[in-house]
Amino acid sequence: MDFNALRDNDLNLSEYGEFLLRQKLVSEKQAPFMVKWVRRFFEEASADHTLTLADRMNVFLESLEKTGRIDDWQLTQAERALRMYFVNFRKIEEPMKAPAIAVNTREDGKVGRDEVIEALRNRLRVRHYSYRTEQTYVDWVQRFFSYLADRSNDGSGFYVVQTSEVRDFIAHLAVKRRVAASTQNQAFNAMLFMAREILGFEPGNLADGVRAKRGKRLPVVLSVAEMRELLESMTGVQRLMAELIYGGGLRVMECVRLRVKDVDFENSLLFVRGGKGDKDRSTLLSERAKPLLKEHMGKLKNLFEKDRAAGLAGVFMPDALERKYPKAGKEFGWQWVFPSEKLSMDPRSGLVRRHHVSDMMIQRAVKAAANAADIMKPVSVHTLRHSFATHMLLHGVDLRQIQEYLGHANVETTMIYTHVVKDFRSPAVSPADLL
Repeated sequence: MDFNALRDNDLNLSEYGEFLLRQKLVSEKQAPFMVKWVRRFFEEASADHTLTLADRMNVFLESLEKTGRIDDWQLTQAERALRMYFVNFRKIEEPMKAPAIAVNTREDGKVGRDEVIEALRNRLRVRHYSYRTEQTYVDWVQRFFSYLADRSNDGSGFYVVQTSEVRDFIAHLAVKRRVAASTQNQAFNAMLFMAREILGFEPGNLADGVRAKRGKRLPVVLSVAEMRELLESMTGVQRLMAELIYGGGLRVMECVRLRVKDVDFENSLLFVRGGKGDKDRSTLLSERAKPLLKEHMGKLKNLFEKDRAAGLAGVFMPDALERKYPKAGKEFGWQWVFPSEKLSMDPRSGLVRRHHVSDMMIQRAVKAAANAADIMKPVSVHTLRHSFATHMLLHGVDLRQIQEYLGHANVETTMIYTHVVKDFRSPAVSPADLL
């Protein structure tokens, strides 16, 4: 396919918009946005003639995400607009299939479970997905094949995988297993990735199955007094981690992945590297946490020197930095602020090194502290992040500034705390009490 010729012939996309409305694929309100995404794709798509159409799409969508100005729902809308344009409107389906990884299909149309899972791991790593996402997607694909095995009573490890099987599995989670909406949607994303990127088919009518709708829920927030009691019920490293999470609005994994170089005592800042959406940002380092953190850094330095004397492999380095700066992993600035007490084997490189602590340590500590403080609310580590945002609003901090501290791509996400903060202000007096 000559992509440049295709681009020149399709800059006028009015017919695509009419097609979407005629086929009732989108609402009248959505159609202009679908056309806008396709037009933008043609204007910004890579000119590299060696790229396939699927690769051009991936590069385009990744560039949108890296701008930091595009929400997740907008990325989903853009991808849907492109796929509907090429597959449904232009009938160009083959170039949309993932060419890089393909599993062997037997004569009976079945694919091997182990081969699919191995290909899935490789594809996720090529696309630079986080290790946690890799674990989640692999787990869901394993559950999917277990579901197929139970349904067919076949333990061979080879199964037919088509849109109907994927759709039935998603419906099974909703109807039989009664999983939460977020869990079902997580499984849906894993299945979609497997279908498109590994098996190379477009699950066109997958949305016709049972899909969970997430209701709007207000976050659980602690009062200032409850927050004080919670922190006073904690000690040691767990207390320090809770102080940093609450003081800067960190996510739990952002806290456990902090490195020494990301702490700026002089400017009272913490730098979050590769946070959600692979975005960097800075947030607050509270003054009350500084003495505890400086004392902790002294102990960390001693542990670092012992590891170097023992000849251990350097700390894990993100992306290609280990090749570019081979000695950086053994520098103190790159070390985890909260290293694990035990050594472990890196699941990707196979090297024995010191990883950061598990997030479960602080999760359990916060729940235990909530029980000790007799707090009846369902408290988790993320509650500290919600409390940070709400208490900042109570003290008159600008919503946009809070958005930047939290790392939200869109201010609408941050605005949910405006609905919570009213419960912490002085309540109105009932007219009955004025009689």
